[in-house]
Amino acid sequence: MTMTDGERALLELMTGNKRYVAGKPVHPNQSFDRRQETVEGQNPFATILTCSDSRVPPDIIFDQGIGDLFVIRVAGNIAGNSVIASAEYAAEHLSVPLLMVLGHTRCGAVTATIQGGNAPGRIGWLCEAIQPAVERARRMPGELLGNAVVANVALTVERLSASVILGGLARENRLKIAGAIYNLNSGAVEVIGGSQDAAQQEDRDERM
Repeated sequence: MTMTDGERALLELMTGNKRYVAGKPVHPNQSFDRRQETVEGQNPFATILTCSDSRVPPDIIFDQGIGDLFVIRVAGNIAGNSVIASAEYAAEHLSVPLLMVLGHTRCGAVTATIQGGNAPGRIGWLCEAIQPAVERARRMPGELLGNAVVANVALTVERLSASVILGGLARENRLKIAGAIYNLNSGAVEVIGGSQDAAQQEDRDERM
């Protein structure tokens, strides 16, 4: 069966991640010429919505270069209005065929939400956005933090898919929306299903 552009983009990301994990990155599209090529416009093949955590740099962990990825970063990889609008811009205006929501193991924003308490400033708003994922995770077997990290990715995927623009493009097979988890220990990215149980992920993380 013929692959969609979104599926090919996902394969390219995962192939780059394998190079990164193996310690054999090729650092594509990082030359002077590439910089000049992208001055007049951009044509990224994937949008990555991920956490602001400094240990999760998308261009590095997927071994990509200038103009390859449209990156949206926010603590806890949540989908607020500005995030959804940015993803819509990439999909509608730039015709990016893949939107990946990338969470990561031991996420501090998810941990803070689980711990609860009064958060200063706007941090409380962040925890409120993640709280539904924590409540979903409490009903799942296994370790709470690992479950909540996966549930948070799945919930963000659901919110993005509810967008008229993003959901419409997905139904037309012009956009693939995928969830994934980055393992801080191994460096590996694992694509997950929206309803996948998180216990196995956390078990793998603890062994690595």
